Amino acid sequence: MKEKNAKAKSATHKFDLTIADKGLDKYILRLYITGSTSRSVLAISNLKKICEEYLEGQYELEVIDLYQNPLAAKEEQIIAAPTLIKKLPLPFRRIIGDMSNEEKVLIGLDLRKLENT
Repeated sequence: MKEKNAKAKSATHKFDLTIADKGLDKYILRLYITGSTSRSVLAISNLKKICEEYLEGQYELEVIDLYQNPLAAKEEQIIAAPTLIKKLPLPFRRIIGDMSNEEKVLIGLDLRKLENT
């Protein structure tokens, strides 16, 4: 069983790399939430605002409710919600929280560089 899972993860990783090599500028984002809690609603609202401002027409956002799809938490190793996963462009990133810290989200999406002070 472990060998089968390793092969599936390897194939997924190869697929992600192939898509990244094509030079696609589209951001593939997945936001994992838990129902319609205030933090979930805030995360969706904040993320949509950021995406529209900085990635207009260049992103695909999928919102996944872990209450409705609990297996997604295990598959993506989600340990807290809300969690945003940037699948593409590489590198893969995770951002945890309600996305209210715009600077943190922009750095996580590689839209802004981390400044050394």
